[in-house]
Amino acid sequence: QVHLEESGGGLVQAGDSLRLSCAVSGRTFRDFNMGWFRQAPGKEREFVAAINWSGGVTYDEDSVKGRFTISRDNAKNTVYLQMSSLKPEDTAVYYCAASPLAGVIRGSSSYFYWGQGTQVTVSS
Repeated sequence: QVHLEESGGGLVQAGDSLRLSCAVSGRTFRDFNMGWFRQAPGKEREFVAAINWSGGVTYDEDSVKGRFTISRDNAKNTVYLQMSSLKPEDTAVYYCAASPLAGVIRGSSSYFYWGQGTQVTVSS
């Protein structure tokens, strides 16, 4: 059974940084392409960033361009989301997700496994 567990969320001030981690267990980590999504109160879940098994990445450029960096450590079965210059509009529950499908994937429907989410709150 595949299990994803996020950590690293919290309450920060605008301009601060946070690093989210997502540990994957239950299956070979290299089998998965990974993504980060977020859901703000009253809004739909939205794509943030994705990374394939070999390190190819894509981002939602409009919202996180130049501020967020996704990475993975295949030896540690972990994917990271480094967030800097945080803004109040980044406040959301952040979810990591895993997909066995090929490619760097933006669509949430292609992700088969999801974590429970970690809250990020950015105060102004």
